[in-house]
Amino acid sequence: MAFQRPTLSELIATAEAEIAANLPGADAALRRTALGVLARTLAGGLHGLYGYLDFIADQVLPDTAAAEYLDRHADIWGIQRKVAAFAAGQVDFTGTDGRAIPAATVLTRADGVRYATVAEVAIAAGVATAAVVAEVPGAAGAAAAGSPLSLITPIAGVAGVATVAAGGLGGAADEEGDAALLARVLDRIQEPPHGGADFDYVAWALGVVGVTRAWVWPLELGLGTVTVRFMMDGAYADGIPLAADVAAVQAALDAVRPVTAAVTVVAPIAVPLDLTIAGLNPATQAVKDAVTAELTDLIGREAAPGGAILISHIREAISIAAGEVDHALTAPIADVAHATGEIAVMGAITWV
Repeated sequence: MAFQRPTLSELIATAEAEIAANLPGADAALRRTALGVLARTLAGGLHGLYGYLDFIADQVLPDTAAAEYLDRHADIWGIQRKVAAFAAGQVDFTGTDGRAIPAATVLTRADGVRYATVAEVAIAAGVATAAVVAEVPGAAGAAAAGSPLSLITPIAGVAGVATVAAGGLGGAADEEGDAALLARVLDRIQEPPHGGADFDYVAWALGVVGVTRAWVWPLELGLGTVTVRFMMDGAYADGIPLAADVAAVQAALDAVRPVTAAVTVVAPIAVPLDLTIAGLNPATQAVKDAVTAELTDLIGREAAPGGAILISHIREAISIAAGEVDHALTAPIADVAHATGEIAVMGAITWV
Protein backbone atom coordinates (compact mmCIF):
# COMPACT_ATOMS: atom_id res chain seq x y z
CA MET A 1 0.00 0.00 0.00
CA ALA A 2 1.37 3.40 -0.97
CA PHE A 3 2.28 5.79 1.81
CA GLN A 4 -0.33 8.51 2.30
CA ARG A 5 1.08 11.85 3.37
CA PRO A 6 -1.01 13.29 6.22
CA THR A 7 -2.61 16.66 5.62
CA LEU A 8 -1.86 19.70 7.77
CA SER A 9 -5.28 19.39 9.42
CA GLU A 10 -4.59 15.75 10.29
CA LEU A 11 -1.21 16.65 11.78
CA ILE A 12 -2.76 19.40 13.89
CA ALA A 13 -5.43 17.00 15.17
CA THR A 14 -2.76 14.41 15.98
CA ALA A 15 -0.67 16.97 17.90
CA GLU A 16 -3.72 18.13 19.85
CA ALA A 17 -4.59 14.51 20.70
CA GLU A 18 -1.01 13.79 21.86
CA ILE A 19 -1.04 16.84 24.13
CA ALA A 20 -4.39 15.85 25.59
CA ALA A 21 -3.21 12.28 26.17
CA ASN A 22 0.02 13.30 27.88
CA LEU A 23 -1.24 16.34 29.80
CA PRO A 24 -4.50 15.41 31.54
CA GLY A 25 -7.02 18.25 31.68
CA ALA A 26 -5.34 20.22 28.89
CA ASP A 27 -7.27 21.17 25.74
CA ALA A 28 -4.96 22.15 22.90
CA ALA A 29 -7.93 22.47 20.56
CA LEU A 30 -8.92 25.77 22.19
CA ARG A 31 -8.02 28.80 20.11
CA ARG A 32 -5.47 31.37 21.31
CA THR A 33 -3.97 29.12 23.96
CA ALA A 34 -0.30 28.34 24.39
CA LEU A 35 -0.96 24.63 23.92
CA GLY A 36 -3.02 25.35 20.78
CA VAL A 37 -0.19 27.42 19.32
CA LEU A 38 2.29 24.69 20.24
CA ALA A 39 0.17 22.03 18.52
CA ARG A 40 -0.05 24.08 15.31
CA THR A 41 3.66 24.92 15.38
CA LEU A 42 4.62 21.27 15.72
CA ALA A 43 2.16 20.26 13.01
CA GLY A 44 3.46 22.95 10.65
CA GLY A 45 7.04 21.78 11.08
CA LEU A 46 6.07 18.17 10.49
CA HIS A 47 4.07 19.15 7.41
CA GLY A 48 7.17 20.80 5.95
CA LEU A 49 9.26 17.70 6.66
CA TYR A 50 6.68 15.44 5.03
CA GLY A 51 6.75 17.75 2.01
CA TYR A 52 10.52 17.46 1.75
CA LEU A 53 10.32 13.68 2.08
CA ASP A 54 7.71 13.68 -0.70
CA PHE A 55 10.10 15.64 -2.88
CA ILE A 56 13.08 13.41 -2.06
CA ALA A 57 11.03 10.29 -2.81
CA ASP A 58 10.41 11.62 -6.31
CA GLN A 59 14.13 12.15 -6.88
CA VAL A 60 15.03 8.53 -6.07
CA LEU A 61 13.78 7.31 -9.46
CA PRO A 62 14.68 8.99 -12.77
CA ASP A 63 11.15 8.98 -14.18
CA THR A 64 9.91 11.29 -11.39
CA ALA A 65 13.10 13.26 -10.76
CA ALA A 66 13.36 17.01 -11.27
CA ALA A 67 15.80 18.29 -13.90
CA GLU A 68 18.78 18.69 -11.56
CA TYR A 69 18.41 15.20 -10.13
CA LEU A 70 17.64 13.70 -13.54
CA ASP A 71 21.02 15.02 -14.68
CA ARG A 72 22.65 13.15 -11.78
CA HIS A 73 20.84 9.91 -12.66
CA ALA A 74 21.96 10.33 -16.26
CA ASP A 75 25.56 10.99 -15.24
CA ILE A 76 25.62 7.78 -13.19
CA TRP A 77 24.73 5.87 -16.36
CA GLY A 78 27.33 7.74 -18.41
CA ILE A 79 24.83 9.97 -20.18
CA GLN A 80 25.05 13.75 -20.36
CA ARG A 81 22.32 16.18 -21.31
CA LYS A 82 22.97 17.40 -24.85
CA VAL A 83 23.89 21.08 -24.82
CA ALA A 84 22.58 23.65 -27.26
CA ALA A 85 24.63 23.87 -30.44
CA PHE A 86 25.42 26.75 -32.79
CA ALA A 87 24.40 26.65 -36.44
CA ALA A 88 27.37 26.82 -38.81
CA GLY A 89 28.04 26.63 -42.51
CA GLN A 90 29.09 28.77 -45.44
CA VAL A 91 27.77 31.96 -46.98
CA ASP A 92 28.38 33.27 -50.51
CA PHE A 93 29.24 36.96 -50.96
CA THR A 94 29.39 38.85 -54.24
CA GLY A 95 31.22 42.05 -55.06
CA THR A 96 34.30 43.63 -56.55
CA ASP A 97 37.41 41.50 -56.89
CA GLY A 98 39.96 42.09 -54.16
CA ARG A 99 37.49 43.44 -51.62
CA ALA A 100 37.94 41.76 -48.24
CA ILE A 101 35.25 40.58 -45.85
CA PRO A 102 36.91 40.66 -42.40
CA ALA A 103 36.59 38.01 -39.74
CA ALA A 104 33.74 38.66 -37.29
CA THR A 105 31.69 40.41 -39.97
CA VAL A 106 28.08 40.23 -38.75
CA LEU A 107 25.12 39.31 -40.92
CA THR A 108 21.48 39.15 -39.97
CA ARG A 109 18.50 37.16 -41.16
CA ALA A 110 15.11 38.76 -41.73
CA ASP A 111 13.90 37.52 -38.34
CA GLY A 112 16.86 39.06 -36.49
CA VAL A 113 19.05 35.96 -36.05
CA ARG A 114 22.70 37.05 -36.40
CA TYR A 115 25.77 35.26 -37.77
CA ALA A 116 29.48 36.13 -37.79
CA THR A 117 32.19 35.16 -40.25
CA VAL A 118 34.95 32.93 -38.87
CA ALA A 119 37.90 34.14 -40.97
CA GLU A 120 38.67 36.87 -43.47
CA VAL A 121 37.97 36.13 -47.14
CA ALA A 122 38.44 38.18 -50.30
CA ILE A 123 36.29 38.49 -53.39
CA ALA A 124 37.72 36.64 -56.39
CA ALA A 125 35.99 36.25 -59.74
CA GLY A 126 33.10 38.20 -58.23
CA VAL A 127 32.40 35.84 -55.33
CA ALA A 128 33.74 34.77 -51.96
CA THR A 129 32.63 31.96 -49.67
CA ALA A 130 33.01 32.51 -45.93
CA ALA A 131 32.42 30.20 -43.00
CA VAL A 132 29.91 31.62 -40.52
CA VAL A 133 28.59 30.66 -37.09
CA ALA A 134 25.36 31.78 -35.44
CA GLU A 135 25.88 34.19 -32.55
CA VAL A 136 23.46 32.34 -30.27
CA PRO A 137 22.94 28.59 -29.94
CA GLY A 138 19.71 26.81 -30.72
CA ALA A 139 17.65 25.43 -33.57
CA ALA A 140 16.53 28.92 -34.55
CA GLY A 141 19.95 29.48 -36.10
CA ALA A 142 19.54 26.81 -38.78
CA ALA A 143 19.03 28.14 -42.30
CA ALA A 144 18.38 26.48 -45.64
CA ALA A 145 20.61 26.94 -48.66
CA GLY A 146 19.70 30.07 -50.59
CA SER A 147 18.48 32.00 -47.56
CA PRO A 148 19.42 35.71 -47.74
CA LEU A 149 21.57 37.27 -45.00
CA SER A 150 22.16 41.03 -44.79
CA LEU A 151 25.33 42.79 -43.69
CA ILE A 152 24.87 44.77 -40.47
CA THR A 153 27.64 47.19 -41.48
CA PRO A 154 28.08 47.87 -45.21
CA ILE A 155 31.43 46.98 -46.79
CA ALA A 156 32.52 49.02 -49.80
CA GLY A 157 32.52 46.90 -52.93
CA VAL A 158 30.59 44.03 -51.33
CA ALA A 159 26.89 43.40 -51.96
CA GLY A 160 24.78 44.08 -48.89
CA VAL A 161 22.98 40.73 -49.11
CA ALA A 162 24.80 37.38 -48.99
CA THR A 163 23.34 33.94 -49.62
CA VAL A 164 23.58 30.76 -47.55
CA ALA A 165 25.70 28.33 -49.59
CA ALA A 166 24.82 24.79 -50.61
CA GLY A 167 24.41 22.55 -47.59
CA GLY A 168 22.79 25.31 -45.51
CA LEU A 169 23.63 26.32 -41.98
CA GLY A 170 23.26 23.19 -39.90
CA GLY A 171 24.30 21.54 -36.68
CA ALA A 172 22.04 23.76 -34.59
CA ALA A 173 20.07 22.33 -31.70
CA ASP A 174 18.32 23.47 -28.54
CA GLU A 175 19.41 22.08 -25.19
CA GLU A 176 18.02 18.59 -24.68
CA GLY A 177 14.74 18.62 -22.78
CA ASP A 178 13.91 16.50 -19.73
CA ALA A 179 11.64 14.11 -21.66
CA ALA A 180 14.30 13.31 -24.27
CA LEU A 181 17.02 12.87 -21.63
CA LEU A 182 14.78 10.63 -19.54
CA ALA A 183 14.03 8.48 -22.59
CA ARG A 184 17.76 7.94 -23.17
CA VAL A 185 18.35 7.12 -19.50
CA LEU A 186 15.52 4.56 -19.48
CA ASP A 187 16.80 3.02 -22.72
CA ARG A 188 20.26 2.71 -21.14
CA ILE A 189 18.80 1.00 -18.06
CA GLN A 190 16.43 -1.30 -19.92
CA GLU A 191 18.75 -2.13 -22.83
CA PRO A 192 22.36 -2.31 -21.60
CA PRO A 193 24.99 -1.89 -24.33
CA HIS A 194 25.82 -5.10 -26.21
CA GLY A 195 28.90 -3.87 -28.05
CA GLY A 196 27.21 -3.40 -31.39
CA ALA A 197 23.60 -4.63 -31.16
CA ASP A 198 21.12 -2.77 -33.33
CA PHE A 199 19.83 -0.69 -30.44
CA ASP A 200 23.39 0.34 -29.58
CA TYR A 201 23.60 2.27 -32.85
CA VAL A 202 20.32 4.03 -32.08
CA ALA A 203 21.62 5.03 -28.62
CA TRP A 204 24.94 6.23 -30.05
CA ALA A 205 23.19 8.32 -32.70
CA LEU A 206 20.77 9.82 -30.18
CA GLY A 207 23.77 10.90 -28.13
CA VAL A 208 24.79 13.35 -30.86
CA VAL A 209 23.64 16.93 -30.34
CA GLY A 210 20.50 17.71 -32.34
CA VAL A 211 19.50 14.12 -33.15
CA THR A 212 15.94 13.40 -32.07
CA ARG A 213 15.12 10.08 -33.79
CA ALA A 214 17.28 7.30 -35.19
CA TRP A 215 16.86 3.91 -36.85
CA VAL A 216 19.25 1.12 -37.80
CA TRP A 217 19.22 -1.43 -40.64
CA PRO A 218 21.78 -4.24 -40.25
CA LEU A 219 23.03 -5.84 -43.47
CA GLU A 220 21.20 -3.35 -45.71
CA LEU A 221 24.30 -2.91 -47.90
CA GLY A 222 25.60 -6.46 -47.50
CA LEU A 223 27.36 -8.64 -44.94
CA GLY A 224 29.04 -6.70 -42.16
CA THR A 225 27.24 -3.45 -42.99
CA VAL A 226 25.06 -1.28 -40.78
CA THR A 227 22.97 1.60 -42.11
CA VAL A 228 21.82 4.32 -39.74
CA ARG A 229 19.26 7.01 -40.53
CA PHE A 230 18.29 9.83 -38.21
CA MET A 231 16.20 12.99 -37.90
CA MET A 232 16.78 16.42 -36.36
CA ASP A 233 13.22 17.56 -35.71
CA GLY A 234 14.13 20.61 -33.66
CA ALA A 235 16.66 21.98 -36.11
CA TYR A 236 14.79 22.02 -39.43
CA ALA A 237 11.19 22.42 -40.49
CA ASP A 238 11.06 18.93 -42.02
CA GLY A 239 13.61 17.42 -39.63
CA ILE A 240 15.83 16.14 -42.46
CA PRO A 241 19.51 16.53 -41.51
CA LEU A 242 21.99 18.35 -43.72
CA ALA A 243 25.22 16.91 -45.10
CA ALA A 244 27.22 18.39 -42.21
CA ASP A 245 24.88 16.74 -39.71
CA VAL A 246 25.28 13.37 -41.42
CA ALA A 247 29.05 13.78 -41.28
CA ALA A 248 28.90 14.56 -37.54
CA VAL A 249 26.85 11.45 -36.76
CA GLN A 250 29.08 9.34 -39.00
CA ALA A 251 32.15 10.52 -37.08
CA ALA A 252 30.45 9.84 -33.73
CA LEU A 253 29.52 6.27 -34.73
CA ASP A 254 32.93 5.58 -36.25
CA ALA A 255 34.44 6.42 -32.87
CA VAL A 256 32.46 3.75 -31.00
CA ARG A 257 31.43 1.10 -33.53
CA PRO A 258 32.89 -2.41 -33.48
CA VAL A 259 35.95 -2.63 -35.71
CA THR A 260 34.30 -5.27 -37.88
CA ALA A 261 31.23 -3.16 -38.73
CA ALA A 262 31.03 -1.02 -41.86
CA VAL A 263 28.70 1.77 -40.77
CA THR A 264 26.98 4.09 -43.24
CA VAL A 265 25.01 7.09 -41.97
CA VAL A 266 22.52 8.64 -44.38
CA ALA A 267 19.69 11.14 -44.16
CA PRO A 268 16.15 9.89 -44.81
CA ILE A 269 14.49 11.01 -48.04
CA ALA A 270 11.60 13.36 -47.28
CA VAL A 271 8.24 12.51 -48.85
CA PRO A 272 5.65 15.21 -48.12
CA LEU A 273 2.31 13.82 -46.99
CA ASP A 274 -0.27 15.99 -48.75
CA LEU A 275 -3.88 15.81 -47.60
CA THR A 276 -7.27 16.97 -48.84
CA ILE A 277 -9.93 17.57 -46.20
CA ALA A 278 -13.52 18.35 -47.21
CA GLY A 279 -16.42 19.63 -45.18
CA LEU A 280 -14.45 20.67 -42.11
CA ASN A 281 -16.94 21.80 -39.48
CA PRO A 282 -16.45 24.43 -38.21
CA ALA A 283 -14.10 25.67 -40.93
CA THR A 284 -12.47 28.37 -38.81
CA GLN A 285 -8.76 29.15 -38.94
CA ALA A 286 -8.38 28.08 -35.31
CA VAL A 287 -9.76 24.62 -36.09
CA LYS A 288 -7.60 24.35 -39.23
CA ASP A 289 -4.54 25.22 -37.16
CA ALA A 290 -5.50 22.62 -34.56
CA VAL A 291 -5.92 19.95 -37.26
CA THR A 292 -2.55 20.87 -38.77
CA ALA A 293 -0.89 20.64 -35.36
CA GLU A 294 -2.38 17.20 -34.67
CA LEU A 295 -1.31 15.87 -38.07
CA THR A 296 2.20 17.25 -37.61
CA ASP A 297 2.39 15.55 -34.21
CA LEU A 298 1.16 12.26 -35.71
CA ILE A 299 3.84 12.30 -38.39
CA GLY A 300 6.51 13.16 -35.85
CA ARG A 301 5.48 10.21 -33.68
CA GLU A 302 4.82 7.53 -36.29
CA ALA A 303 6.86 8.34 -39.39
CA ALA A 304 9.88 6.10 -39.93
CA PRO A 305 12.06 5.39 -42.97
CA GLY A 306 10.37 2.72 -45.03
CA GLY A 307 7.34 2.79 -42.75
CA ALA A 308 3.68 3.63 -43.28
CA ILE A 309 1.26 6.22 -41.97
CA LEU A 310 -2.06 4.49 -41.30
CA ILE A 311 -5.16 6.09 -42.76
CA SER A 312 -7.09 5.32 -39.56
CA HIS A 313 -4.53 7.28 -37.55
CA ILE A 314 -4.77 10.22 -39.94
CA ARG A 315 -8.56 10.32 -39.50
CA GLU A 316 -8.14 10.01 -35.74
CA ALA A 317 -5.66 12.90 -35.62
CA ILE A 318 -8.11 15.15 -37.46
CA SER A 319 -11.01 14.11 -35.26
CA ILE A 320 -9.23 14.84 -31.96
CA ALA A 321 -8.23 18.36 -33.02
CA ALA A 322 -9.65 20.97 -30.67
CA GLY A 323 -12.97 22.31 -31.96
CA GLU A 324 -13.38 19.79 -34.82
CA VAL A 325 -16.94 18.46 -35.18
CA ASP A 326 -16.92 16.76 -38.57
CA HIS A 327 -14.79 16.29 -41.66
CA ALA A 328 -14.28 14.10 -44.71
CA LEU A 329 -10.76 12.99 -45.63
CA THR A 330 -10.69 12.67 -49.42
CA ALA A 331 -6.94 12.21 -49.86
CA PRO A 332 -5.17 9.99 -49.07
CA ILE A 333 -7.73 7.19 -49.19
CA ALA A 334 -5.49 4.37 -47.93
CA ASP A 335 -2.44 3.75 -45.78
CA VAL A 336 0.56 5.72 -47.06
CA ALA A 337 3.56 3.42 -47.48
CA HIS A 338 7.15 4.48 -48.15
CA ALA A 339 10.08 2.80 -49.84
CA THR A 340 13.36 2.02 -48.10
CA GLY A 341 14.96 5.23 -46.87
CA GLU A 342 11.87 7.38 -47.46
CA ILE A 343 10.08 9.06 -44.58
CA ALA A 344 6.84 11.00 -44.36
CA VAL A 345 7.04 14.71 -43.55
CA MET A 346 4.20 17.16 -43.24
CA GLY A 347 3.00 18.34 -46.65
CA ALA A 348 0.24 20.69 -47.78
CA ILE A 349 -3.38 20.50 -46.67
CA THR A 350 -6.05 21.40 -49.20
CA TRP A 351 -9.34 22.48 -47.61
CA VAL A 352 -12.41 21.97 -49.79
